[in-house]
Amino acid sequence: MKAVVLTDWGGAENFTVQEVAKPAITADDVLIEVKAFGVNPADYKTRSGVAPYAKAYSHPIILGWDAAGVVVETGSNVSRFAVGDAVYGMINFPSPAHAYAEYIAAPEAHLAIKPESLSFEAAAAAPLAALTALQGLLEHGKLQAGETILIQAASGGVGHLAVQIAKAYGSRVIGTASGKNEAFVKSLGADEFIDYKTTKVADAVSNVDLVFDCSGADTIFESAKVLKPGGRLISIAYGAMDKVLAERPDIHAERMLVHTSAADMETISSLISEGKLTITVQDVLPAERMPQAHQQLESRHTSGKIVLHF
Repeated sequence: MKAVVLTDWGGAENFTVQEVAKPAITADDVLIEVKAFGVNPADYKTRSGVAPYAKAYSHPIILGWDAAGVVVETGSNVSRFAVGDAVYGMINFPSPAHAYAEYIAAPEAHLAIKPESLSFEAAAAAPLAALTALQGLLEHGKLQAGETILIQAASGGVGHLAVQIAKAYGSRVIGTASGKNEAFVKSLGADEFIDYKTTKVADAVSNVDLVFDCSGADTIFESAKVLKPGGRLISIAYGAMDKVLAERPDIHAERMLVHTSAADMETISSLISEGKLTITVQDVLPAERMPQAHQQLESRHTSGKIVLHF
């Protein structure tokens, strides 16, 4: 089969398409013929070779966790899926999953049936980002209906889904992004928009119940300032919360890490099927353009997700 192989840790120029062996499945796996696969910031951080996730890989190095496709083989213990089912999921994260390939072996527990309304491209864009948004808001952020939430980087891969999920659960949403993305963020349901390039967030917002920070070190201290006493700050990119709490000891602050969850994938599927969650795909590229996909992602100026296919 074909796969996008990283010939060495480092730059995106090290990606190349090669022929590799098709993966074998265990009794708990299904074999998926991949129709599309997504890329995420965790991918380029792993590609560098310095991220902790990189230590688990061996050659040929095949990155990626998000995939959508059709089941072509099932293990003897598999009961939820059959050959021919269209499925999607975040597979094995943060262990290697090898999603940048024509076929992927995936544990049954990491997958969900693809909603009929969702294209394979949109399905491949969804899992890691949507799970991060859902778990960040509900599991970690304890978001309640009627609360006010600030979402930093609201136009990005995770942020644009967080806006919609927060609205689906009855919250008032304030989103930040650059001015060119104002119409996009408001179209997702945001009640208020802040252009972070022209407005200091802490000057425009206060007394917020929850901040979901999808940016990182550039915004984390501003995020802390806008919270009311007892407010919650959840970051997907910044870990030194002791520094944050030194300035705001009266809040709860934590960095989250997404995890696989069949139940959460079913929740995401339901939100999509009910029309409450739309996956925005900025670009669909051929697999050979993986270097450009990573470079575009690293620019941190995407609106929505980037997806590739063979």
